[in-house]
Amino acid sequence: MTDPLDTLPDGVVLAGADGTVTVANAAARSMLGVADPVGAPLADVLLLQDTDGQGWTVLNRPYAGLRTRTGIPEQSWLLPDGTEVLTHARILREPRGGPVTGVAITIRSGRGRERLDRERSDLVATLAHELRSPLTGVKGFVQALLNRWDRLNDEQKKLMLTTAHVDADRLSRLIGELLDVARLDTGRLQLHPRPSDLRVLAERVVASVSHSTSRPVVLEAAEDLPAVTVDPDKVTQVVTNLVENGVRHGEGTVTVRLTASADHVSLSVEDEGDGIPPELRRRVFTKFWKGGGTGSGLGLYLVGGLVKAHGGTVTIGESAAGGARVETTWPVEADSPAS
Repeated sequence: MTDPLDTLPDGVVLAGADGTVTVANAAARSMLGVADPVGAPLADVLLLQDTDGQGWTVLNRPYAGLRTRTGIPEQSWLLPDGTEVLTHARILREPRGGPVTGVAITIRSGRGRERLDRERSDLVATLAHELRSPLTGVKGFVQALLNRWDRLNDEQKKLMLTTAHVDADRLSRLIGELLDVARLDTGRLQLHPRPSDLRVLAERVVASVSHSTSRPVVLEAAEDLPAVTVDPDKVTQVVTNLVENGVRHGEGTVTVRLTASADHVSLSVEDEGDGIPPELRRRVFTKFWKGGGTGSGLGLYLVGGLVKAHGGTVTIGESAAGGARVETTWPVEADSPAS
């Protein structure tokens, strides 16, 4: 029968009161390169070193120290082959600060932390770059207004204030995207669903985006679309990101199309550009993917996360004109009335 501990992806090593190993799961044996560690001293099994060459047991002394000590926080160590791993340990004691009865250590790959560190660095770089441009615009126009107020006519003042307002909106939206990314990553995204008409939400987005672009943006919607129970603000965010992405990266007309089936409403956005090669379609919904364009690279990552949070799906294909076609589906409740 397979030991349940052997099914864990992280290494687990348990040692008794005498400092000898009692359990080492398959992941730990593989990482440490020890075939049969049970019964061996913990120091001989836990072959981990820091950058100065000192061992885990020498530095942490799990069987010594204060009697109130019950754990060792996460630390970075190196395996014999130089691979970084992260360890965390619990020190088991008899009640009321009694002697140590055992030590439990978990070992996991440091690659996850490296990936998170890279993502944090990318996020900081993206944030700095994306915030600088609108902030510079707002500051420049406000400074001009303060310095030249009496010399500017009303039309000039209105133009400067309008431009500063647009830049401030861009800042607000970017900050909202960053907050939503953090909530998605930590599983803390909150939805406030209610019965909604996707046609109405899509019409508002099309009208809003059309005011800021010379590219034609059209809506094609089937008749008698059923209502869907969604968070209308999040759906608006999804549709806005898709339409603006189509305007930014595509060519010709951007078409928003709504159709319905028995259990969902489909909302797709198509453009007439070069499309997205099949080998790149998996990467589109990852963080910071820009496809050679501009922007924060978070828009489509949010699209994927927000659609899935509603229980829907998102796929990328090719439009009839050869451009990109991004389709989202939004589940319809069984008793949902037609709109």
